[in-house]
Amino acid sequence: MKYSKTILIVDDEPRTREGLKKTLETWAGSSYEIVTAENGDDALAFIAERPVHLMLTDIRMPEMNGLSLIHAIKEQGRNPVVILLSGYSEFEYAQEGIKLGVVNYLLKPITKAKLIEAVEQALLVCDSRERAGTIEKIVDHQLMEAKQHDVRMPQPIQAAIQYVEAHVQLPVSLREVADHVHLNASYFSSLFKEKMGMNFSEFLTRSKIQAAKKLLLSTSLPITAIAEEVGYQSTKYFMTLFKEYEGMTPSQYRKDVPKGDIV
Repeated sequence: MKYSKTILIVDDEPRTREGLKKTLETWAGSSYEIVTAENGDDALAFIAERPVHLMLTDIRMPEMNGLSLIHAIKEQGRNPVVILLSGYSEFEYAQEGIKLGVVNYLLKPITKAKLIEAVEQALLVCDSRERAGTIEKIVDHQLMEAKQHDVRMPQPIQAAIQYVEAHVQLPVSLREVADHVHLNASYFSSLFKEKMGMNFSEFLTRSKIQAAKKLLLSTSLPITAIAEEVGYQSTKYFMTLFKEYEGMTPSQYRKDVPKGDIV
């Protein structure tokens, strides 16, 4: 069964650990995978092998406490949303948790209603992070940097940018765009490179690749169809360009990048 997200419960008390798991399994149904670890080392080993979206961890555990576990996870380059659990009202722990990005702090014993409310709120944070991460992966920063000053650019260059963005699904040519903005093709080419910091061909390709990345993450269209949607008749040529600019094939990109809600 493929779950949308994995929730990890880390607690050295078997009764508490299993109680939390049972409550969340009843609430989650088949939507989320609920797994447990009895100590920090087991949690680290699990997270090293598989993605964990939300972690609930006790603060006081032998050998590695909850805060040390969060530090170790961050050193692995992982960043699950975290809820801290404690049998004690320890404000200094809560403060340190906030610095580490913990989204909630629950005191034991935890009622089912409080637990589920906290988990639902934490999953919203998780969704928000995924959307932000996805948008970050889609955006071509060189393209954005080139375009960020477009309000101060000559009107023909602004018009050319708008034309490319409106016709990204077509095999647009430099001469076609130069004609559209009523400039000689050679002069337009020089002016575009001077003002944008990249030549027209690179701008066009980056625009098409960025549009393709959005389609790869927001649809299940085959690669051939996506190539056509961004104006490439040759799928092989599209794949070559994509790998040149992104360092991976379109299929690898679709597989490796987390899918948030694309807008």
